[in-house]
Amino acid sequence: MKHVSILIPRGHTSVVNIGGTHQILNMVNGMLADMGKDPVFDVHLVGLEKETRQSHGLFSVSPDCLMQEVKKTDMIIIPAIHDDFEKAKQQNQEFIPWIVHQYKNGAEVVSLCVAAFFLASTGLLDGKQCATHWMHANNFRRLFPEVKLVDEKIMTEEDGIYTSGGAYAFLNLLLHIIEKNAGRAVSVMASKAFSIDIDRDSQSAFIIFKGQKDHGDNKVEEAQKYIENNYEETIRVDDLADYLALSRRTLERRFKKATGNTITEYVQRVKIEAAKKDLETTRKNVNEVMYEVGYSDTKSFRNLFRKITGLTPIEYRDKYNREAIAV
Repeated sequence: MKHVSILIPRGHTSVVNIGGTHQILNMVNGMLADMGKDPVFDVHLVGLEKETRQSHGLFSVSPDCLMQEVKKTDMIIIPAIHDDFEKAKQQNQEFIPWIVHQYKNGAEVVSLCVAAFFLASTGLLDGKQCATHWMHANNFRRLFPEVKLVDEKIMTEEDGIYTSGGAYAFLNLLLHIIEKNAGRAVSVMASKAFSIDIDRDSQSAFIIFKGQKDHGDNKVEEAQKYIENNYEETIRVDDLADYLALSRRTLERRFKKATGNTITEYVQRVKIEAAKKDLETTRKNVNEVMYEVGYSDTKSFRNLFRKITGLTPIEYRDKYNREAIAV
């Protein structure tokens, strides 16, 4: 069996991640037993003390073993820690060398949602792809520029390290882990038992774009505000550079460094975000929305919209706007 260590961090931690992971992996063992097969997961709650208060004191979790008692594990699962990153790191510092040691000895490591911040502090994510909650993507990039954050992904897997996207995306990562260890058929059974949409690989449709603005570059912030206030117009980089009294090359370099986007990408994201809001809240047809955000080519708009959201404009409207469907 694969020895699984679900960590019980100190602080404001996701008891949903802890309880859900424990329940699902153990239920998979039950499914296998019903099929006359051996269990595959040996699941343990691993903490730093006998009882750990969680979620602002609303709950407490009693680990079945302490970290120092676990000499060897095959998989470490880190639940989301919702405290400020520095506070979470300080409160759970003892876990860091233990995680690194276990990984070097062959253990796989899994972070759920914003646990990516804690995992990144170990250095194990350097140079690797990583997913986390899209709402925290800008802050993650600022803190860990050496990690390859992929906003749109539900999950990533690289060199024995797994990460999941926002909130309940951890369920999709669990199905992936179940499939790797117990087979596709068991993963499908688990998805049906828990009503989890299997094979979902993107969180793009959920992302609300808000450009990174805590970078401290006043000229870039001025450029961002100009784009956001004039997105329905044709915005040329040369004109924007003239408006800010900067050379085009300087503006492009500083903009990319500050926001993580090129100017063209930023303009596109702002336009598509405005289009999304219209599709969610009005009865305008797709062409009306397209023209109002400054596009005239239907194919180009549709392709860009799908690239950013993972859905076509019509699919997006039908997903989020019941009134528009009824028309």
